[in-house]
Amino acid sequence: MAFDEHKAAGFGSADSPVFWIVEREPAGTGTHIAFTCSDRATVDAFHDAALAAGGVDNGPPGLRNYHPTYYGAFVHDLDGNNIEAVCHQPA
Repeated sequence: MAFDEHKAAGFGSADSPVFWIVEREPAGTGTHIAFTCSDRATVDAFHDAALAAGGVDNGPPGLRNYHPTYYGAFVHDLDGNNIEAVCHQPA
């Protein structure tokens, strides 16, 4: 699944991508990469592991305003890319 207007690509099934790559604006500021997780504990573990590996916090694990069960965490990697882990399941 690709969205040209957003310069994004989602990989996985057609109705439920599990890995996303999105160009950030302005262009050249890194890439946004998102992984879908099966549960919120995995999102928490991703965030902890990323920080321990030298990533920079860009949003701790928590609910986001995208939809009622969107639970995500964000880190910048050492190259400045924004890496996200997200769970869409209720708690």
